[in-house]
Amino acid sequence: MPNYGCFYSKDPVLVDLKDKDQYDSLLKIVDSSKKRSFDDEALLVPTLKALSEAVSKIDITYHHELLSNIFTMTLWYMQRDTRDALLELITRLAAVADQFLRECLQMLVNNFTPPGPLTAFIGQPRWHARKKEIYSQLHESLRVISDTIPLAPRMLKDIIDRSMPKLFDNKAKTISFVECILGLDNDRMGDLIGSLLLAKVVDLLTELDVNITWEDILQEEHHKGIFDMELEDLDDDEDSLGQEGTKALFGGNACAEKLDGLMVVFCEHLKACSEHGRLLKEFDILKTIFRTSVLTVHKSKFAQFIVFYACSLDPEICGIEFSLFLTDIFIKKEEDLLSRMSAVSYVGSYLSRARFISADTVVAVLKRLVDWCVDYCDLQNNKGIITKPINHQIFYASCQAVMYILCFRLRSIMDYPNLKSQLFNMPFGYILTHPLEPLKVCLPVIVDEFLRQAKAARLFNASMSSAFEDALESDLSRTFGGIDRLDMFFPFDPYLLKESDRYIRPNFEFWSRVKTTYSNYNSDCDDELADIDAPEMNVGSLDDHVEIDLNSDDDLEYSINKMSITPHHSFFHQTMMNSGTGLTMPAKIRPSVSPPS
Repeated sequence: MPNYGCFYSKDPVLVDLKDKDQYDSLLKIVDSSKKRSFDDEALLVPTLKALSEAVSKIDITYHHELLSNIFTMTLWYMQRDTRDALLELITRLAAVADQFLRECLQMLVNNFTPPGPLTAFIGQPRWHARKKEIYSQLHESLRVISDTIPLAPRMLKDIIDRSMPKLFDNKAKTISFVECILGLDNDRMGDLIGSLLLAKVVDLLTELDVNITWEDILQEEHHKGIFDMELEDLDDDEDSLGQEGTKALFGGNACAEKLDGLMVVFCEHLKACSEHGRLLKEFDILKTIFRTSVLTVHKSKFAQFIVFYACSLDPEICGIEFSLFLTDIFIKKEEDLLSRMSAVSYVGSYLSRARFISADTVVAVLKRLVDWCVDYCDLQNNKGIITKPINHQIFYASCQAVMYILCFRLRSIMDYPNLKSQLFNMPFGYILTHPLEPLKVCLPVIVDEFLRQAKAARLFNASMSSAFEDALESDLSRTFGGIDRLDMFFPFDPYLLKESDRYIRPNFEFWSRVKTTYSNYNSDCDDELADIDAPEMNVGSLDDHVEIDLNSDDDLEYSINKMSITPHHSFFHQTMMNSGTGLTMPAKIRPSVSPPS
């Protein structure tokens, strides 16, 4: 190996011609643009090792071309020993005081993704092992640098922030980058910059998500709502529900395909956290990110399922904690109105759809929501009631969440005598017959389904207002939702991304699988429901104002179909078109836009 040391700190005009030739030879060996043969790579290893021993003599003033070659090298085509030698040189250069730290970190981050020509093949099995090796080596190098140089983690945060994939970047590049930074979160580096890494990934997921419009989703089956797709022939293979249909809906949608791949990577990351005892720590970070980046983004349809999946991995802690977290946001007067309405919409959708949440948790949250509604009604009684729905959005949002949850969970709650007793002692009648008239203002499809099940279960002990007779034709529900249509915001509607669906489906409650209080599942259940008795029950008052034929198969089918909250040819479709707002769903808030206070 030639001795390059005599050259490193000299001005070029003072360099001996023999040494100049040796330096030129060095530049050719470390040329990052050349395609190397086996012999070239064999020569590169000792060269890199020699440079590692002489880093203190490398001067940015005299050796700019040498440094440029080093910092633009790619690990992806190198053998393991060559990568080791290059990364050793990088970690030593990073430790040179006030010289090369930023360039070294940038070089490592640049290698989070394979070079352009390789991206098309990186998903092939033969590259899987090498990709894992490269990620592991990159993580170790960053850990060593961060342990050695206190400034490194803060500088790395900035570099990762500026290097994050953009919306229209190549799918393979985007997924590779995210996979690598989530691997950093699993490493000790996660203690230093883990929250930033997760926040950047969630921001990317959300940005992709809001760029998938409902027109994209419904482009081939625009006449079908999400719940309609749930009701496909149940004799088919269950896995086909949401799989084949999704494939057709998302054919060729670049944002959906990238988001789908990233959701797989993120779910695998959470699964690894769970297996290694890190999930609770990760979940605490995720909650904070969700609160700031996802909660009020009402065009998000899929990114929020990251939290749903995390909860399913630990229902007893994360699952319950998330429901309480959302309820607390709703209850707190200090929170802004948009956050509170979003939170109660989330908790309603979450408790309805999360199969892993127990009935006692559902009842406990329902009690908090109902108690809040009672307090709100009492306050309005004392202040003097202003009946314009826009002045009581938060109240109607909470009422709708309660009814929505019971549409999904009422029958299962009835299986537990103690929970049934708690539910029957809740003052639903007082709230729903209050002069604020929530039954006229909340979404008619939810009101209708809720009342049907409530009647079958004999839930009420007070009469419904006679004005409810016209509720399905009322414009008040649109007024309650406002311009952002928060009345139609159900964030955990059925999941439509085909690859990552396997993480969500086992723990997701589909409407087609819900047992309702009026369903004929078996005679034992019907006999049991026939014996249900509510204290001071007054069924007749309900009969006077709501006509429901419980014996009609057509009525059952109609009721189930109406549970769709996705825009399609229905009452909602018509009202939206008549309102002049067009067929949009459901809000216009983007991740980069701050919600109104």
